[in-house]
Amino acid sequence: MGMNENLFFVCFLILIISILLLDLGIFNKKAHKISFKEAIIWTSVWIGLSFLTFLFIRFYGEMIHGITTMEELLSINAQNMHQLKFDLTADLESNLQIYRKHLSLEYLTGYLIEYALSVDNIFVIIMIFVSFGVEEKYYHKVLLWGILGAIVMRFIFIFLCSALIHKFSWLLAPIGGILLFMAIKMFLQRNKNEKIDIKKHPVVRFTSKWFHVSDTFYKGRFFIKQNGKRLITPLFIVLLVIEFTDVIFAFDSVPAIFAITKDPYIVFFSNIFAILGLRSLFFLLINIMNLFHYLKTGLAALLAFIGGKMICHILFHIDMGILTSLLVIVSILAISIIASLLFPKAQKTDK
Repeated sequence: MGMNENLFFVCFLILIISILLLDLGIFNKKAHKISFKEAIIWTSVWIGLSFLTFLFIRFYGEMIHGITTMEELLSINAQNMHQLKFDLTADLESNLQIYRKHLSLEYLTGYLIEYALSVDNIFVIIMIFVSFGVEEKYYHKVLLWGILGAIVMRFIFIFLCSALIHKFSWLLAPIGGILLFMAIKMFLQRNKNEKIDIKKHPVVRFTSKWFHVSDTFYKGRFFIKQNGKRLITPLFIVLLVIEFTDVIFAFDSVPAIFAITKDPYIVFFSNIFAILGLRSLFFLLINIMNLFHYLKTGLAALLAFIGGKMICHILFHIDMGILTSLLVIVSILAISIIASLLFPKAQKTDK
């Protein structure tokens, strides 16, 4: 990363972490159950911040890489495989307009992919909370600390993937194949009610073996001291399980965004804002998830589209434009949501 890139990136992280700490220390200092109204407000806040980021990239996108000359623009374009065609006879500002528009659409498309796939992660998180018997008033705290951990892990995973893809571009083909496999698996299991056996979960078994674990929850605390020993509470194990789940989830969602953009900063920004919105989206959807029973089918179609896009790009040199990709993704999600509302799931009746 260049000096300007480092500075921009550090400022971005400081802003995000400051908002999260403000949320933890002021708005949600006391553990409480998040109401539907509060969830709507916070969902609106995070979507609003995501849209403001889109506008920033649309009008000042070159600041991310500190582009000040035509040579730097051409270098970044080649480095991140944007494949944009610039008019070398025109001035820098005219070419930056092309770059900003493309970069902002990449961010928006990546954000929609990650935000949509986050819904599937919500299903899993709900099962984790229910399986461990966590009180609803502690959901917010666990998710908040989970997000802070996810930011660190996503940073490592995204920039590692970026380095590999930039060096071995052919990796996009097998990654596309994996996404197709995951799409088929998601479609086949769309109506399956999965359960988590907490005693057999690898995270639970690992922590129980190597650490002292208390048997009960202690007022939302992650650690307690008992008889001179520091113990891990079940709530901290829940946090570890959610972090572990996010790592597994990242193997699907992060490569999916690399089908849209190879710029690691755009991948990271779109990922982080989707993750930040996940917490409020969780509280918004927790009571109405059953209304969108076709959503998993839509997400399976979304993964299949992205996987196919990767394979076609590498093997057949067919590259779909970013605006077309965005329209296809929005259409898939819209159709699955509208179909869920028009054709509601039949309610089971007791015989």
